Amino acid sequence: MTREFSAGGVVVRRMRDRWWLAAIEPAGRESSGRKTVWALPKGLVDAGENPLQTALREVREETGIEAALVRKLGDVKYVYTRSWEGGERVFKVVSFYLLRYASGKLGEIEPAMRVEVRRVEWIPLEDAPRQLAYKGEREMAAKALEYVAHNPELKTTET
Repeated sequence: MTREFSAGGVVVRRMRDRWWLAAIEPAGRESSGRKTVWALPKGLVDAGENPLQTALREVREETGIEAALVRKLGDVKYVYTRSWEGGERVFKVVSFYLLRYASGKLGEIEPAMRVEVRRVEWIPLEDAPRQLAYKGEREMAAKALEYVAHNPELKTTET
């Protein structure tokens, strides 16, 4: 079984007296009357990168913003079957980091990234554990929500 390692970011921002999370709608996932598929920015760890570097790069590429590390949230592990390469099974580990918005404008991404990302939105952090499409990502959003609730020093500045 092939192994893949990815990393992603749970980017939070304090605005209008509440916490928000940067979520992407992946391209190629037609809603067609169904609920929008919201996900976290993430991608494969490139050669020469560590998982944190990957998470920061993926956030920048997929959302258009820069973010700063708060802490590692955890790993999501699962097995999937590729729809290419003969249906090979893959064991995947995705490391997620809690990141705080630093700069940039959400959605200002390179045209080439539009193949992967249809749109980017700030969604209320308290809603993210229900709105994100994937179980492991919902768990990471819940961990982020718990962390910001128990660390009031993060509220000191709004952006």
